[in-house]
Amino acid sequence: MKQLNEQNAPKLISEFALEALLYEASLSPKPGLVDPKSCGAHADMNYSTFIDSSTALAPFFTKYIDLGINHDGSPSVLFEKVRALGQQAETAMLRKTKGINTHKGANFSFALLLSATGKIMNDKHLQIPFAKQDTADVFNYVKRMTKGLLLKDFAGLAQKKQLSYGERLYLEYGIIGIRGEAELGYPALKDNALPFLRKYYNYDQRTMFLILLLRLMATIEDSNLINRGGINGWSNVQKQATELLQTLSINSSEKELEDALILFDQQLIEENLSPGGSADLIALSFFFGRLEGLF
Repeated sequence: MKQLNEQNAPKLISEFALEALLYEASLSPKPGLVDPKSCGAHADMNYSTFIDSSTALAPFFTKYIDLGINHDGSPSVLFEKVRALGQQAETAMLRKTKGINTHKGANFSFALLLSATGKIMNDKHLQIPFAKQDTADVFNYVKRMTKGLLLKDFAGLAQKKQLSYGERLYLEYGIIGIRGEAELGYPALKDNALPFLRKYYNYDQRTMFLILLLRLMATIEDSNLINRGGINGWSNVQKQATELLQTLSINSSEKELEDALILFDQQLIEENLSPGGSADLIALSFFFGRLEGLF
């Protein structure tokens, strides 16, 4: 067990975050998503774009953790610091990818979760691996950091002349997006992904994460899908992922799983649908799996 301190913790944990982005990018086959063999439903990006984006964000991961370690004010003040740094990271990402948005949502979440990890680690004098309660404390701290975020960010939308697609989805359908997921303390991770990984971490890792991807596609509110295919497109993807989970499981053969997901990928490419929210949660799940020493 490695003792954490202010010198080695940011570097080690930021490496987990970079590994998480690279692992998600390399995982295949992912329906509608970029991987080494398919660009999914994306005409403007490929696997190399994701590598470039990941390396652009990597230096900021340590900075997010440092903000948490060194913070002694309120959670809301830490959020403002992290958001400002996150905007710098997003600018660096877009510069590296020549304007292509690969990891905007993932950067937002890693900014919050890494800073909260640094704060909790420092307050509790933690070691790696984190216990389940330590991870729960990270999620709870993010809830405190983002309390009231939706109301604050989306105040006065009805009067705005130009809306972002996230603002439009919230106004028209009540879709809370990644802000809402953060304000709730990431229930998709806390209540779905991490219990699954803790149960099956001894199984084949690739199979485990592909089944988890389907579980997330079947359950989460994915604004990427809604933006591309509307509520109906999102609902159809959820239904199909649910149906696949009735025949596929952690015990499925590699061929059976690959064949089913390649067909699903082809369908989503034709329909121009990409479950980017689920992809971000796969990366975040991998990160917490590493932090808890599951793999």
